[in-house]
Amino acid sequence: MIIELRTYTLRIATTRDFVARYAAEGYAVQVEHLGEPALYAVSEIGEQNQVVHAWRYKDFADRDARRAAMEADPRWLAYKRRSLADDHVQQQTTAILREVDFAALTAASGVKA
Repeated sequence: MIIELRTYTLRIATTRDFVARYAAEGYAVQVEHLGEPALYAVSEIGEQNQVVHAWRYKDFADRDARRAAMEADPRWLAYKRRSLADDHVQQQTTAILREVDFAALTAASGVKA
């Protein structure tokens, strides 16, 4: 299992608008292609104005196939165009992580919300 961890650093005072647009226009179509995110969060303490999200894949081939399908979806492309036009993102970083057996990220992690 691999996890793609993405961090978007946003312009000051744009986090609420960025998340609102994603919730209204991007979330449903992205989940349709990628499944539910393992994590979607905003920074609270430390470096501010960041949105962090993580997506789980079986392997790189699974990631490539699902992301290609999403990038071919006109609804996703329309959301991306509008989101980019908002000019909220200053920087994006992406990391691919490999889970270890004894600490795999699962819905049954025992952590209560």
